[in-house]
Amino acid sequence: MATNSHTNGVTARPKTGIKVIVVGAGFGGLGAAIECRRQGHDVEIYEAFPELKALGDIISFGPNAGRIFYRWSDGDVARRMRSLSIDLRKYGFNIHKYDTGEIVINQKTPEYAQDAPNFNGHRGELHEVVFNHAKDVLGIPIHLGHKIQTYFEDNKQAGIVLESGEKHGKISADVVIAADGVRSRARKSVLGYEDKPKSSGYAVWRAWFSNEDMLADPATAQFCNNGDTFNGWIGPDMHFLFSTIKGGSDCCWVLTHPDEHDIDESWSFPGKISEVKEALKDWDPLCTRIVSKTPESLLVDWKLVYRDPLPTWVSPSGRILLLGDSAHPFLPTSAQGATQALEDGVVIAVCLRRGGKENVPVSVRAHEKIRYDRVRETQKTGESTRDMWHKTDWEKVKKEPEMIQFPRQDWIFDFDAEKNAEETYDSVVKELLAA
Repeated sequence: MATNSHTNGVTARPKTGIKVIVVGAGFGGLGAAIECRRQGHDVEIYEAFPELKALGDIISFGPNAGRIFYRWSDGDVARRMRSLSIDLRKYGFNIHKYDTGEIVINQKTPEYAQDAPNFNGHRGELHEVVFNHAKDVLGIPIHLGHKIQTYFEDNKQAGIVLESGEKHGKISADVVIAADGVRSRARKSVLGYEDKPKSSGYAVWRAWFSNEDMLADPATAQFCNNGDTFNGWIGPDMHFLFSTIKGGSDCCWVLTHPDEHDIDESWSFPGKISEVKEALKDWDPLCTRIVSKTPESLLVDWKLVYRDPLPTWVSPSGRILLLGDSAHPFLPTSAQGATQALEDGVVIAVCLRRGGKENVPVSVRAHEKIRYDRVRETQKTGESTRDMWHKTDWEKVKKEPEMIQFPRQDWIFDFDAEKNAEETYDSVVKELLAA
């Protein structure tokens, strides 16, 4: 078992001699690299983007992620992230009926433990905190601007081949963690065939912008003047979520709606305000009022990609592992996609240490067995929450308004991925070897 000093990141573990390559410097890749360093492995990151940019809009991490972040630098990373996040302990979450705009229920925001906080903030700003921790505090080598041509493995090693023209084009390690998203080329190495993403049947218009135009209109200024706020309108096959953040200085909204466009190489496009207004024409006029304050240049039309659950996340020789979105993309209504990627990183790091350098393939397969069912059950919450909001029986809601609250399940939030991996590793390996 990890001691407290190991758990909160104060004391480094002994070196394992295991060399790890992580592909992708998103939250999943950074988290996996940081956890591998905590567990004593030698780790480097390769990322296709040539520079770090504060892209995106709002992202959520539940307390099961906060528990992980808090263990880095004795809580310092979590404190930095918390200062950038929305604070809804006073305001809560107002859930509105889509057409009348009436507030059906105010869902209170619970107090979370100091060592398991939650975070809702700008994806780029929170990512910068984690990136800087990995790069500057821990000194993990992060190689930007390196696109992966292919992956390879044999019984003794795995590795990546960088696109032609780049120095040191073939790089080997004991294990490769592919955390480079739904289009990861590692999927072919794992599956043995090329699989394509498909449309989920939904897309999301989303935007993040400053509050100037909101403040100029009394109908919308109320939100910014209230500081940090969160409001949601739910209706037939759509839901509109709107937040003010940083004391009301910034605004962000997302509108999930039906969309049947085919998914090819791109799933993110510039959005059109006119299309959003058309979708909201029969909804509470306040929704359209908020949308009208959005600079069109900041509006994104994001197609929600779906993948059939993979039969495995592990390559045939057990040395390439799919992690996060490359293995199991989540719908936004789960609010758990990035958090589950972080849990993945924690578990593979523990498994590699417990197994040691001579048993990497067994450790990688143990990771999958420990994670697979939990991830699948958590994925389903995205579908169930979406359907709950999009197919609301308003007569039932009148009698029981609590039924449309955003689910906060203890089995998800109270989970300690590191503790669980430490406790289950031996029995899982025994089961694998017996098979």
